[in-house]
Amino acid sequence: MNVRKILLVSANKFGVPYPVYPIGLSYLFSYLTKRLPDFDIRIFDFNLKNSEDFAQILHDFRPDYTGISLRNVDDVNFYSKEYFILEYKKIIDQVKQNIKTRLIIGGSGFSIYPELLFDLFEPEFGIYGEGEESLFRLIKCLENTGDYTDIEGLVYRKDEITHMNPRKTFIHHPDLSFDESLIPFYWAKSGMMNVQTKRGCPYNCIYCTYPLIEGSNVRTLDQEKIIATLSDLYYNRKIDYVFFTDSVFNINNDFNRELAEKMIKSGLQMKWGAYFSPHDLDEGLLGLFKRAGLTHIEFGTESLSDSVLKSYGKHFSVDEVVKISSLCNKVDVYFAHFLITGGYGETEDTVNEGFENSKRFSDTVFFPYIGMRIYPGTKLAKLALKEGVIDPMDNLLEPVYYIAPNIEYSTLKDRAEKTGKRWVFPDEDVTIIMQRMRLRNRKGSLWHHLKR
Repeated sequence: MNVRKILLVSANKFGVPYPVYPIGLSYLFSYLTKRLPDFDIRIFDFNLKNSEDFAQILHDFRPDYTGISLRNVDDVNFYSKEYFILEYKKIIDQVKQNIKTRLIIGGSGFSIYPELLFDLFEPEFGIYGEGEESLFRLIKCLENTGDYTDIEGLVYRKDEITHMNPRKTFIHHPDLSFDESLIPFYWAKSGMMNVQTKRGCPYNCIYCTYPLIEGSNVRTLDQEKIIATLSDLYYNRKIDYVFFTDSVFNINNDFNRELAEKMIKSGLQMKWGAYFSPHDLDEGLLGLFKRAGLTHIEFGTESLSDSVLKSYGKHFSVDEVVKISSLCNKVDVYFAHFLITGGYGETEDTVNEGFENSKRFSDTVFFPYIGMRIYPGTKLAKLALKEGVIDPMDNLLEPVYYIAPNIEYSTLKDRAEKTGKRWVFPDEDVTIIMQRMRLRNRKGSLWHHLKR
């Protein structure tokens, strides 16, 4: 019997400050493996292997279907502006030039620019947004010469026209298992594995692409499957630290409370961290999360000025951020604040206000990013177009930033230093420090070791 084959490729090579496990491919792999039991499905990861290894697996495995996931288009760092598209094109061209396969591209980077990247890379198909069911349906249609033109999220070309099918439905019960060959590398290099508990983001931050990638409709995932995944990691893989990769963990706290209680009841000694909004949290809820294993929080605070928070589309105040930070200290949970300095609505006065407000915090680290990366489909793109920062013909694929004018950017580090707090600017290379700590077998978040 001729076994049909699928190769799922993580094209991401970016590993700063540490490589991130390709969780999207693992969800695809698990979903397809369960529903296509007669297929031989494998994962290839460019964080572990190189183009020579890729050429070898293409030659030896000769997949009938090759799915390539594009995680990011750039490093979202104003100082370096690393651009990944040319490397992705080399990978895609390598497939086209070496084997005959049905080429499909997707991933979060593709989902931001689906039509543009489809026309640039010229695969046979693309899938934007949530990929599991769409990819499964596409393969079933192609295997049975069926009609694929109504598959949600599918990008394809017909009669010289690129078609993008709208997405209306989403799944709530994705399967997740981790590739045995990848676990040792990521456990050693990043010190944690990734798991989702929900998808989608309901907020309206002017710069954010999460609604474009996952949609604004929040879907909580199956709690029993989450517990099963955590149990498998803990008991069978000896992994005791995970990061919940939800856009914002504390979106649905009724769900989160139930999940935390189940984690406690399961007896797991799993430690974890997540992205949080500094909003809708109290001491009781933080204490429950702490008992369930929460050790660190990454707050998407973005500014310490109320007027700038409003300009950014945030739904909380500086006072609320200060209050919740104090509660984190009280229940003994590490936390850091990630900020955007020089975004839309920022002025010299609000920058100074932010530095002054930072003195109200204790036992934390601030990570300020300079300017806002402008992505198509966001409110920021419309504002930047109105102000003449970009023009209608700019496709925004190469990094373009909104940088607020009339700010003394050259003095930011000096002003930050005078606050007496720990500020880590994006041009400060902490990679070596992180790597040394990993060599000492430190797991989980490491930025709390940077605190003063």
